[in-house]
Amino acid sequence: MSDEKCYCCSEKLFSDCCEPFILRKQFAPTAEALMRSRYSAYATHHADYLVETTAAATRKLHKKSDILNWAKSNQWVKLEIINSSENIIEFKAHYIDNQFKAHIHHERSKFIRADNHWFYSDFE
Repeated sequence: MSDEKCYCCSEKLFSDCCEPFILRKQFAPTAEALMRSRYSAYATHHADYLVETTAAATRKLHKKSDILNWAKSNQWVKLEIINSSENIIEFKAHYIDNQFKAHIHHERSKFIRADNHWFYSDFE
């Protein structure tokens, strides 16, 4: 377990925040918790978790190798939650690309609950 702050900027330790979800020791209890853990999975290059937490209908649109390449080609700097409802999370993901240029990915993600688990569905 890690004693560093969580990548999702929750101010909790990674080991007490997103890591248990990424390691599949627990399931994210809310859409926001899943979104935060997915950001942390990008930061820690856990493409399997990203694939597994994507809804089946959306999953077929993304290749694991592309997800891993995207995760590894960027340095994930900060997650900023703008608005959070039961199943829609608006956020800004701050990152630096491999040419050292800063970017902000701003999205309103939609999540669904199936089989008692949350999944990323798509975005608005």
